[in-house]
Order: sequence, then structure tokens, then C-alpha cells
Amino acid sequence: MATVTLKKGEGRTLNAGGAWVFDNEIDKIEGSFENGDIVKVEAFNGYFLGSGFINTNSKITIRIMSRNKNQEVDDDFIEQRVRDCISYRKHTIDMSSCRLIFGEADFLPGIVVDKYSDILVVQSLALGIDRLKLKIIDMLKKVLAEEGMNIRGVYERSDAKVRLKEGMDLATGFIGDPFDTKVQIVENGVKYFVDVEKGQKTGFFLDQKMNRAAIHPLCKDAKVLDCFTHTGSFALNAGIAGAKNVLGVDASELGINEAEENAKLNGLEDRVRFMVADVFDLLPQLEQKGEKFDVVVLDPPAFTKSRESLKKAIKGYKEINLRGMKLVEDGGYLVTCSCSHFMTPELFANTIGLAAKDAKKRLRQVEYRTQSSDHPILWAADESYYLKFYIFQVCEEK
Repeated sequence: MATVTLKKGEGRTLNAGGAWVFDNEIDKIEGSFENGDIVKVEAFNGYFLGSGFINTNSKITIRIMSRNKNQEVDDDFIEQRVRDCISYRKHTIDMSSCRLIFGEADFLPGIVVDKYSDILVVQSLALGIDRLKLKIIDMLKKVLAEEGMNIRGVYERSDAKVRLKEGMDLATGFIGDPFDTKVQIVENGVKYFVDVEKGQKTGFFLDQKMNRAAIHPLCKDAKVLDCFTHTGSFALNAGIAGAKNVLGVDASELGINEAEENAKLNGLEDRVRFMVADVFDLLPQLEQKGEKFDVVVLDPPAFTKSRESLKKAIKGYKEINLRGMKLVEDGGYLVTCSCSHFMTPELFANTIGLAAKDAKKRLRQVEYRTQSSDHPILWAADESYYLKFYIFQVCEEK
């Protein structure tokens, strides 16, 4: 096994519990290896820090698999990691549809596996773990079967561009026998069709599961506006919870078509309607018309995926929150989210505060949440903490 020695003063994140070693932290590499192999990582003084996959094509050169000096990364090790993933979710989430493996936060860096009913969708993002993905899938099937959950098909969605930075090609398609890629799931009592082949990410945004449930008490007999509705998830939760009128808006015609199909699936098409529109254009138009809603939901895509575009993203978040607050009836509720890792909790809170000041609204925080528990946040691995979710009561200045 080759040995990677870090520069003096480097490895602080790793020592604190992080899972990555960057290329600029490395002093030297001794011994032969191929990219994707397991290597030892040592501090400048020879102190053992961990073992993990190496890939010199990537700025994230090493992804740590174990911190035990005597641990071999073999089949038994991988199976135990998989069992730990299932055990954790048995205790924390409804497993009918959930994320089974969340990369670094589940100590299996670079791989994501989602379960939609009896279908698995795998996304492999790093070279070393890519070599193990078939083994991980087989072990997941085995352990799930022991729990009475039989898997009938697996689809790969390794089409994220980050693979190119690893020197890997994009890959999609069936792993094993083909099946109908439009899968029906049930979450919070709402039925959805999930397109695991063509849908965004792995087909559906499972990370908002508990947050969608959190809006139910607000929505009975309410008039609700759901912005960036995608395939209608918050809008349909509002409908199931007893809203009298729901409007879901998204710029994607494909997403809106799926949302309308999901509304029919739940028998909600009379109370939950959708329209294709740019939210940034629509909100001022609704304000000019004097429209008001009891609940406004803002669940935008990540406005920034890098620090370089953060300033523009802040402007976008402030704009939609300001416009959204102005559309809320006095004493009504604003539900607002950010899924950008670079929009820190402090920065997001500050941006909402500035929007409230400019809108001349008083905010009373009902609750603050993060991603669902099947997307665990690993302390010291900041990349695993990305979703911020607030519910506020919006009050007029009096």
C-alpha cells in the first residue's frame, strides 16, 4: 500500500473528522499505486491519519474510508458499512422511499443510493468507490431482503459532471434487468410518479420529506402558493393537508406536466393547479394584482454552486423572499429554503432578515429545519450540511 505524507501544518480538517485530502495538502507519495487504489495517509511526522481511495486526477485526491490503522477495506468491511446504513435508517426514517447511502456522511465516500419503493438508483461520483458500486448494490439487496424489502431493479444515474473532474465518463442505464423507469411512491400520504431515468438528480428530492410534512398544520382551508414546485411536492402536500386552493409554479414545462399528473394521481386536480412561469417575473405581477396567500412556499434550486457566484445568489434569495413576504396575508406563513452548500445558515438567515426589513414585515420564526434524517449531517464534513428550511409567520408592521 502506497503512503501519502501531508505537508507540515496540513490535515487539520482530516484530524477534525473530515473525509477529504486535497491535492495542495500533500507533500509526497511513496510506493506504487493506480488511481482508485487504497493508500495510507500520514501526517508529516509519520502519524497515521487514515486510509482511503486516491485519485490524482481530482483536487479531492484522497477520500478517507477508515481511520483504523489495522482495518483492511475488504468485503467484510464494505458489508458492515452497508449494514450500518440500513440500521441507521430503520431507526430514523420511513424506508418505503429514502436515501440509503449518503456518501461521506455514511462513511462510503463518493456514492449515493436512493430507494424508490422497490427500485434502487445509484449515483457514483468518485473513482475508488466506482470500482465497488456493484458489490455495494449486491450487499444492499441482500441486507434489505433480510428486512423484508425485496429490490426488483437498479438504475444508474452517474451523470453528474463532477465525474469528469475525477477523469471518469458519465454513465447511466440499467444495472441488471430493465424495468419501467416510471416508479410510483408514497410519501407523507402523497402519491408520486418518479422518473428515475429522466428526473432531476436521481429522480426526486427525498431530502425535503420531513419538511414537506411540516407544512401540513399550516395548510388546512388555506390559499397556498408553491414557487419552484418542480413536480408538485409541496403543493400536493398542501392539498392533502386540506388547502382550499393551491397554485404551483415552475419554469419547467416537463416538471409542471409531471406535477399535473401527480395531482390527478391523488385526486387533487380540482384544488391544486399548476402553471409554467418564471417565479422572478410572476411574483411582482401577483403583487400588482393585489393577490394574497395564507401560505407562500419558496423552494428554489441552488442559486449558487460556487463561492464565485455567491453575491449574485444572495441577490436572488433576497428578491424572492422579499416578493414572497409581500404576498403573504397578515399573520400568514412563509416557508423558505436554500439547498446551496455555499449559502451558509448564517448568510441565509441574514439575507431573509434584510428582505423582511425592506418589505416592512415582522417575522416570527415557527421552526428551522435541515435535510431529512436519511441525509445525515456529518460534523466536520461541511459538504453534508446544505439544506436550510424556515417557517415564519409574517406580520405587518403595527
